[in-house]
Amino acid sequence: MTTERTAINPWTWSAGLGFNQGELVGGTLYCSGQTAMSEDGRPQHDGDMAAQLALALDNVEAVLREAGMSLANLVRLNVYTTDVDGLFPHYGVLAGRLAAAGVAPATTMLGVTRLAIPGQLVEVEATAVA
Repeated sequence: MTTERTAINPWTWSAGLGFNQGELVGGTLYCSGQTAMSEDGRPQHDGDMAAQLALALDNVEAVLREAGMSLANLVRLNVYTTDVDGLFPHYGVLAGRLAAAGVAPATTMLGVTRLAIPGQLVEVEATAVA
């Protein structure tokens, strides 16, 4: 038996690196970790936690939109950061956007040594259900 999956890619740059921005399987969307990357795959806002978090969330929303969903469909978030203490003062950005969407998904925040792209401070990985 094969699983039917649909690639979700609001941008094309990730395909060259061998991954999709999201995979829609049944009614569940599994999003790749989103960071502060431009539409052409260039890192943005080096060293600016608040701006990186906002753009990472914008990118999560773009993947959700491409799949016909919104933040209201989120059921799980994993937040990875290279500076947990530095993220806390800006966490209201995330909490506020979730509250505005009327959701409070299960969430985990993890401190990590580094992210894949140098200069990136935060990455948001999401799961959503239609």
